[in-house]
Amino acid sequence: MAKALIVYYSRSGNTKKMAASIAAGMKKEDVEADVRDVKTVTPADLTAFDAIVVGSPTYYGSMAADIKKLFDESFRFHGKLDGKIGAAFASSANIGGGNETTILDILNAMLIHGMIVQGDWQGDHYGPVAIGSPDERAVKECLRVGGRIARLVKKLTG
Repeated sequence: MAKALIVYYSRSGNTKKMAASIAAGMKKEDVEADVRDVKTVTPADLTAFDAIVVGSPTYYGSMAADIKKLFDESFRFHGKLDGKIGAAFASSANIGGGNETTILDILNAMLIHGMIVQGDWQGDHYGPVAIGSPDERAVKECLRVGGRIARLVKKLTG
């Protein structure tokens, strides 16, 4: 059975809420997701999953330091994440607050690892975003990406 990991950093609880909604979208597609605060995840943990979804609030237009640290320390597993599915999500304080740059920074790290990243032709193209606490639109996008990643991981892992 396919295994997914959703890793997040959340000081206010907004990104954590998004992670839970993404997991709910996966569950609707019969893929269980292990949802974890980044402080409980090691780079070695990443190798045990078929899909890895990473979420961060936006700090100075990029990911939180704890998320960056996870990627920085993952160099020891370079090549071990090749072919795994990756996705990202972000929250910020306001419109134009850097959500897309944060997501793209996360996706860049995933692409360097050789991970598979699926865009979305509808809605939030790069990954779900929230301004402040996730509203109905943001939750809908999180559920959508959770379902899309679940279907993709099942397709690729058989």
